Amino acid sequence: DEWRPAEPKPKAPSKTARAPAPTGEKKAAAKRTAKPKEPKAPKQPKAPKVPKVPKPRAPRKTAAERKTQAPKVLKDSDKGEEETDCPEVERTEASGPSIRMKEERVSFIVSEAHQADRWAGEGSSLAGLKAKKEEVEEEDFTFDEPCQKKQKTSGACLGQPTALPSSEAHTLRNELNMNWDLIELLSNLTCVERWVCVNIIRLLREDNTVPFMVRYRKEMINHMDADAVRDVQLVYEEICSLAKKTQSVIQTLKKDGVLTAELEQNLRSCRSADELDHVYSPYKKGSKLTKARRAKALGLEAATSALIDTPHTLDLRAWVKPGTEGLSSLEEVAAGVEHILADMIAKDPETLTYVKTLCENSFVTIQSSVSKSALKEKEQEKSVQGHKTLGAQQNKNKDIDKFHLYVDFTCNIHRIQPHQTLAINRGESLKILTVKVNIPDKVKSDFTWWCINNRWRQRTLARDELRTIVKNAVEDSYKRLILPFLTRSYRTKLTSAAEKESIAMFVRNLRQRLLVCPVRGCVIMGVDPGFRHGCKLAVLSPTSQILHTDVVYLHNSGQQKEADKLRHLMIKYSCSRVVIGNGTACRETESVFADLISRRCFHPLDVSYCITNEAGASIYSVSPEAVKEMPDMDPNLRSAVSIGRRVQDPLAELVKIDPKHIGIGTYQHDVSAGALKAALDGVVQECVSFVGVDINICSETLMRHVAGLNAGRARNIAEWREQNGPFINREQLKLVKGMGPKTFQQCAGFIRLNSQTLHSAKSSPHPVPEKPTAKKGKGKTCVNIPTSFNPLDQTCIHPESYHVAQRFLSLVGGSADQIGSAGLRQCVERKVRNSSVEELARTLDTTPETLKLIIDGLTQPPGFDIRQNFGQADFKQGIVSMSDLRVGAVLTGRVDNTTLFGAFVDIGVGRAGLIHKSNITLDKLPVSQRRRSLALGPGERVEVRVLNVDPQRGRIGLDLIRVLQ
Repeated sequence: DEWRPAEPKPKAPSKTARAPAPTGEKKAAAKRTAKPKEPKAPKQPKAPKVPKVPKPRAPRKTAAERKTQAPKVLKDSDKGEEETDCPEVERTEASGPSIRMKEERVSFIVSEAHQADRWAGEGSSLAGLKAKKEEVEEEDFTFDEPCQKKQKTSGACLGQPTALPSSEAHTLRNELNMNWDLIELLSNLTCVERWVCVNIIRLLREDNTVPFMVRYRKEMINHMDADAVRDVQLVYEEICSLAKKTQSVIQTLKKDGVLTAELEQNLRSCRSADELDHVYSPYKKGSKLTKARRAKALGLEAATSALIDTPHTLDLRAWVKPGTEGLSSLEEVAAGVEHILADMIAKDPETLTYVKTLCENSFVTIQSSVSKSALKEKEQEKSVQGHKTLGAQQNKNKDIDKFHLYVDFTCNIHRIQPHQTLAINRGESLKILTVKVNIPDKVKSDFTWWCINNRWRQRTLARDELRTIVKNAVEDSYKRLILPFLTRSYRTKLTSAAEKESIAMFVRNLRQRLLVCPVRGCVIMGVDPGFRHGCKLAVLSPTSQILHTDVVYLHNSGQQKEADKLRHLMIKYSCSRVVIGNGTACRETESVFADLISRRCFHPLDVSYCITNEAGASIYSVSPEAVKEMPDMDPNLRSAVSIGRRVQDPLAELVKIDPKHIGIGTYQHDVSAGALKAALDGVVQECVSFVGVDINICSETLMRHVAGLNAGRARNIAEWREQNGPFINREQLKLVKGMGPKTFQQCAGFIRLNSQTLHSAKSSPHPVPEKPTAKKGKGKTCVNIPTSFNPLDQTCIHPESYHVAQRFLSLVGGSADQIGSAGLRQCVERKVRNSSVEELARTLDTTPETLKLIIDGLTQPPGFDIRQNFGQADFKQGIVSMSDLRVGAVLTGRVDNTTLFGAFVDIGVGRAGLIHKSNITLDKLPVSQRRRSLALGPGERVEVRVLNVDPQRGRIGLDLIRVLQ
């Protein structure tokens, strides 16, 4: 609160004076994180030059606001940081309009950063170490607001602010060869501080994985969560792709001989693929010669320049050449000049910026209606009587009915919801809807006046006919070139934002589906229900081993005989838990089990059942992984095994299935397949890594999703394990073929060794092999690998921090053998109470973030699983049907799927009910979920009230009462 902005005049010298402080901190950070590029440190004093890059952008209108907004970011964060600790506050002045958003989002960020810490650090074991949360009133809840950019990190410098070394910045500029600054553009697009962008780029260029960065490099990325880091990574890749595409376009134009210095500068100034396409489209080989290029070929460019600069000397009659097409009359010459001027206006950056500003301040709408072709087919359907044709037309008519919400739809471009955008796009692609963007006429009139009287004003007195040419050129440019560009731009932005929101929904749903708490310690029967082919059964041991498989026909005439067979199996294997897939015959199979349970057929067992999502089970059952795992089994029985294992260990089973087939999210066929796959694969890697894998018992399929590993390396680890017995410590991973220093660094912290699984290895020890040949192949020397078990290998502590962990144990008076014990926990709590974490970190020469992770690792009980904080599958013994529901009834259920328009909840009646997003309000959510990105997710238990029941359409409307903790 004491910090105040410096006066304008002494601002530059004050920046220089403050620069050495963060430089020193940066050097220390480099040592702690063992960065290989130490020699770059002496170049740090040049860092203050970075903020000078964006000086040409100074004339922006937001410049006046920056001085007042920059201190607010620091003030709102309320962290009491010294001004020398956060030089980036001033550095972000260059990022322009994003500052206001950063200020507004501070309350959203601080609590999210805390949650990211808890998630990445496997849940804090010490309540006293939790970051102080902000007041509830300051939470910024925007669930009903349209999709907007959200800042990913807080305004306060939680990590180490670093400036990009001038040599590295120069290298980046040279690599991209564009007219803008990469760091500034990335910061503006992602609303993330420049120093964080610098660190993320550096970490990505050094081949670090997102899970590794989020858990072990928190101070460098300012405590961002995995989704936020992936967003920055995605935008960075898009920027690099844009630069690469620009280079390709320039080379093509150079080869065609049409590249001018001005055109090259325009291309290198493009900041989006849309802008690049606008500048490049007239020169594409496939496109016909534009009117402007034809006029330029006739030599009318000089006349156009004279029209603006010296109209009093221009005589168009002198350009008339009878017999030459395009110059044969005064009208043709005037038209040619108009076309060149219209093209100049449409490609002028200042003009485009002005017209975009006009649109931003106007009521621009998007409108959809039934297409003419769909209406024509609907009319034909009424007149045609042929059965085949009629059937096809009825299908088409059904499609039109699906889009009844959008047959006469108009919405403000800033208020349209992402799911509406995707629905309109789908209707347009099916040729059912026609879509257009409506820009008010006032924009045209204001734009025309501004061009004629300001930007394209003639320098000297001009005759009426020449003024008419300029007016016509402006109007032609707006109608023929600028309006289509604005429409394309709006549609592209809306689609891009909707796709990102849809993918974010997929990501959130998949994460919560993967992190459902496993049901351990009991025998489970998986049931794949069916009518004609019977119900496929698989009895699984507590460790997911297949004990028995069978088929029972519960829906045929001999039901009693089949029920006796089922009872025999249940009692033989002491199976008290049944998992039924939610496919065909699910409700009928459920009613059979509910009836048998009510009649106490399984006595003395206390049997209960649950319904689980079987999406993807049939696809998995015929996949190569399933054939390899269960070679001699019928594919239908493999489905039953998969259904049972989905409850026993959801993560281990669901990673075997392509994420797209798990049945989450909406509009998956309307978004970019590549972007969706990359995002979902990233989430699987994140979940597997943060949960951790026991290297001695996990499957090869699960192992390949650990950060730093892939299919080849996972196969090599599995082969090494088969040949040499279980791993005794993490260091032995270095003996595996293909496991270099970088791979080991990325995966080591996520790989665990459980002392219980090593018990057999200790009783009959395997020789530790030396593999000089494998290492020689890569030119590496063999190192001495210890052969003893290290207790730290069963924790989330990274091997690079073992020396710090040992020093901390000595400091608190404990030993590694006490990890997870109550005694060590008390010692650590006492030490933390007496000395703060920051003070202890300074004593141990490490960062507070690393020390917190070490404390978590030492105090968590052996076998700690972050999934124990998430809900388990719900087992029940009775059944309720849809006809039993009454309006106003209060029920509990579990969220089955979330979409962009609401959440579907399983209330146990065979049909999921919908809580519309308008009923998911701020006061009904827990404090930790009062933000758009975490409103509701699959697996969460909720209390709901029935609003309406529509048995004919099978729809149930629900109102959210509260989220059950």
